[in-house]
Amino acid sequence: MGGCASKENTAKEPKKEDDTGKEAMVDAAVLEKLETGFKKLESTPSNSLLKKYLNKDLFDSLKTKKTSFGSSLLDVIQSGIENPDSGIGIYAPDAESYTVFADLFDPIIEDYHKGFGRTDKHPPKNWGDVSVFGNLDPAGEYIVSTRVRCGRSLEGYPFNPCLTEEQYKEMEQKVSTTLSGLEGELKGTFYPLTGMSKDVQQKLIDDHFLFKEGDRFLQAANACRFWPSGRGIYHNENKTFLVWCNEEDHLRIISMQQGGDLGEVYRRLVTAVNDIEKRIPFSHHDRLGFLTFCPTNLGTTVRASVHIKVPKLAANKAKLEEVASKYNLQVRGTRGEHTEAEGGIYDISNKRRMGLTEFEAVKEMYDGIAELIKIEREL
Repeated sequence: MGGCASKENTAKEPKKEDDTGKEAMVDAAVLEKLETGFKKLESTPSNSLLKKYLNKDLFDSLKTKKTSFGSSLLDVIQSGIENPDSGIGIYAPDAESYTVFADLFDPIIEDYHKGFGRTDKHPPKNWGDVSVFGNLDPAGEYIVSTRVRCGRSLEGYPFNPCLTEEQYKEMEQKVSTTLSGLEGELKGTFYPLTGMSKDVQQKLIDDHFLFKEGDRFLQAANACRFWPSGRGIYHNENKTFLVWCNEEDHLRIISMQQGGDLGEVYRRLVTAVNDIEKRIPFSHHDRLGFLTFCPTNLGTTVRASVHIKVPKLAANKAKLEEVASKYNLQVRGTRGEHTEAEGGIYDISNKRRMGLTEFEAVKEMYDGIAELIKIEREL
């Protein structure tokens, strides 16, 4: 496939930015794949942001560049070329890609994150006053469940496509050791995917905890190599807190429970992230905030969501979308992206993750959901 994916790369520390992308040219085979891929992108109908922003001039200016991890433009765009139904169409194979291929990433970031321009700077981390959020649906009429998650990358390691099997295993070891130190309601068990028994596997699938291999967008981005090496899942005893290790991002830290008590879910997440952060250094960028594999998750990386039943609004999808966009909310099907709403239940979350603090991102979702419930009641 692309550059970094096809060779063992043991580089831990990226080179300094000033020489990034200058010391190595992409080889002829990669260049040929890029040219073919670009023609395919041009001739295939697609609404992806990749198609919208990658014109011929930009393509020509980026096609020979490489990061010090060996990632080329092919690693960045191949998922979007193979999946014309992508919403975005690009991934960052390593942290440096955001700098080396900035001319492509920046306009896509600005478009997705509603005006986070190339000179804008993401604000410092701020979880705010965690006692502000309460229960959005105390009577339990509308909200089935509430979930808040964030993504984190471990400093000094590239993202999925560039990781060697050794690095995957090393990271899993670090993560499981770190999580075994969690106390109180966060205390739990780490389950490696390698050698997982069928019983444990089935139990985790039934709880909707287990991520499965085979997401075609990630597959095409070369993010599923050496599966299931270095992958695992941690959850606490109450099953209200879990951590995914090496699925799409190095870490996905998730707090969730039945009902609409966003306050409790948020407090648990903040406690956990602060605790883990003391033990593992995370990949952070002065301008872009916390770095992730997909540019939609940059910045705060926070996605606060509810599964909500709003049958009257569901019957008037235009109204639902109108309220959602007013509060920068994203409406998805019950099982997330690219799925339908089952039984009139939608997955609704904050869309913006950059240019605002963690607290503000969750507040947008909190206010938007409160408004949706109010409208549903009045209909």
